[in-house]
Amino acid sequence: MIVVTGATGNVGRVLVQTLTGLGEEVTAVSRGQSPVPDGVRPHRADLGRPGALEAPLRGAKALFLLVSGAGAHVDAGELTAVVRRSGVERVVLLSSQAAGTRPQSVSHAPLRKLEDAVRAASTDWTILRPGGFATNAYAWAQTVRDRREVAAPFADVGLPVIDPDDIAAVAAAALTQDGHAGVVHELTGPALSTPRERAQALAEALGEPVRFVEQTPEQARAQLLTFMPEPVVEGTLDILGRPTAAEQQISPAVEQILGRPPRTFGDWARRNVAAFA
Repeated sequence: MIVVTGATGNVGRVLVQTLTGLGEEVTAVSRGQSPVPDGVRPHRADLGRPGALEAPLRGAKALFLLVSGAGAHVDAGELTAVVRRSGVERVVLLSSQAAGTRPQSVSHAPLRKLEDAVRAASTDWTILRPGGFATNAYAWAQTVRDRREVAAPFADVGLPVIDPDDIAAVAAAALTQDGHAGVVHELTGPALSTPRERAQALAEALGEPVRFVEQTPEQARAQLLTFMPEPVVEGTLDILGRPTAAEQQISPAVEQILGRPPRTFGDWARRNVAAFA
């Protein structure tokens, strides 16, 4: 049995489908009730209450651990103590690139603390540190549908955003194959792309022009504060506007693990164009 937390999100949903396709028994853990594939056991749990994982972890051989909101609401020590007591053999943690590049930042320090706790709780651990998700473009969906417009700050700053389906594929490999124990995998897309370029990729997928409007940092901050805590907003804007050299580096890990290049943002846009139509 493999337990997948965050099982209905952009990574977890695809991971559950991938694992079941490999013939694995899966328990899908999420905070709400969402449909899961046939044969998958759903389980509702909030990782802010670590004891809620005790039941689904009984008899499990592996755990995919994903916490929402950069982990600020999770007690890393208590959560991993439950994992250790369960006897689960393999733990794959979805962290963030910034946990490595900005470990002392207020926004990402909780994830770094969780990484350290996972290392202490298991000898067969793998940490995945993806950069920005292609699915963050869903924030543009409403304005693209309504008036074919994208508004974003730092129009020409490039980052190697990654398709969450590629993260799920790497996670499936780490959960089911040997050779990943004690490894931190940095995960990126195949090339830098800017917000202006991503808007153009959406236009090409739609077959219609999409107007790009560059926001000021203050406008972007006000928008992000409507759904993110302030420390996470500040950390996000720092990465978007002032990325470090490490945050702009292209990682070979996806291709090394999957035997194919990572998908581009354009690939993601074409597959998900219905959300913007």
